[in-house]
Amino acid sequence: MRLILGSASPRRKELLAGLGITPDLILPPDIDEDPRKGELPRPYCLRLAREKVLAVPAGPDDVVLCADTTVALGRRILGKPVDAGEAAAFLTALAGRRHQVITAIAVRRGDRVLARESLSTVRMKRLSDAELNAYLASGEWQGKAGGYGIQGLAGALIPWISGSYTGIMGLPVAETAALLTAIGYPVWRRE
Repeated sequence: MRLILGSASPRRKELLAGLGITPDLILPPDIDEDPRKGELPRPYCLRLAREKVLAVPAGPDDVVLCADTTVALGRRILGKPVDAGEAAAFLTALAGRRHQVITAIAVRRGDRVLARESLSTVRMKRLSDAELNAYLASGEWQGKAGGYGIQGLAGALIPWISGSYTGIMGLPVAETAALLTAIGYPVWRRE
């Protein structure tokens, strides 16, 4: 049985490694990640995880694992910023406020698909101009939902979370282990 990780994220690969799991293949799917008109963050995130897992080519006994992480400020979806200007706008909107980080995971084996979500609340501190500019200059905002990654420099900007730290990073480990086990992948016993 092969495990196919449908993600190019080095963080997801590292979090799986923490469980002692090394994917046999890494095949990131190419899907349209634009939100639908009026789509709310949680259903959007779950839809993307499911669409990703169905888009990865796999054999009938392969296990495919995909995830999507979305930052939500109220009903607003903050995706991956396209440039430093949009990253600055996202970080400015998040500064001094609480927001939600949703990570949906989906696994597939044959025609069976299981999915779950992890919901965390995060508070970002108020940012000085120097902090904002230094973070933008670091480039760490690139490719990250909401324009930040808690596991890097932005960790210094996050004084409080409620939920799953690994979920905020992009792959909630407890939920992932439970889904892999439920789909028949031997998380706890491997030869």
